[in-house]
Amino acid sequence: MILIVGLGNPGPEYKKTRHNVGFMVLDELAGELKLETFKPEKKFSAELATVHIDGKKIILAKPQTFMNLSGETVQSLSAFYKIKPENIYIICDDLDLPLGQIRIRRKGGPGTHNGLKSVVEYIGEDFPRLRVGIESRGKSAPALQETVSFVLTPFTSKERPLVQKGIKNAINSLLTIIKSGIDTAMNEYNQI
Repeated sequence: MILIVGLGNPGPEYKKTRHNVGFMVLDELAGELKLETFKPEKKFSAELATVHIDGKKIILAKPQTFMNLSGETVQSLSAFYKIKPENIYIICDDLDLPLGQIRIRRKGGPGTHNGLKSVVEYIGEDFPRLRVGIESRGKSAPALQETVSFVLTPFTSKERPLVQKGIKNAINSLLTIIKSGIDTAMNEYNQI
């Protein structure tokens, strides 16, 4: 069994913001797989969808706890379904990657991402993650308040084609992970 968690914030006011790129990836993946809509599961504080690919059960989860508490949902799903961290894939935005670029890592620290910090707090660092670049300002290490404001803004019409490319690559890399393993996906998609 594989758990794929897209990080984001619930609510229509956050739907198209940069911080919700994890939700965007899962929504488009679900559409591509012809899944019905995500169903709310209160006991996990999440919206879930399930699919079987190549004989593997895949659970797609969108935590409804808000970004900074995402680890609660990940831990409860992991415990209930007895899923080991190496089979939990977290999808999130990344300010340190250029807009639309993706990066897959087998494990590691959370960096400055509060959603990842929450997941690490609950299940440790030994889970794979897929980061989608959202940085388009051409700067590094902006002030905290500027960063908070930036991640909660929607993508501009000029940025959307690059974001869509990143989302498409994220979906394709997830399908590669499921069918061929994380090493194959890292070799193919970390080069883009």
